[in-house]
Amino acid sequence: MFSTLLLIWCAIGLIAAGQRHYFDSSPTNCAGWGTIAVTALAGPLNYMGVNPKVDDCTLPQPSQ
Repeated sequence: MFSTLLLIWCAIGLIAAGQRHYFDSSPTNCAGWGTIAVTALAGPLNYMGVNPKVDDCTLPQPSQ
């Protein structure tokens, strides 16, 4: 039951990301992928005014 609700929640978030045209051009950095991820996690909250975005992110560099 919980996993079904979680799947529906994330599907609604992915629909919202599609409506915002986040998939039109392939994200080229982690901020683009992060915005898609947080939009999907916000789910139906996107339709209540939540507009999550990731503006800047830095990935850890491999050790030398």
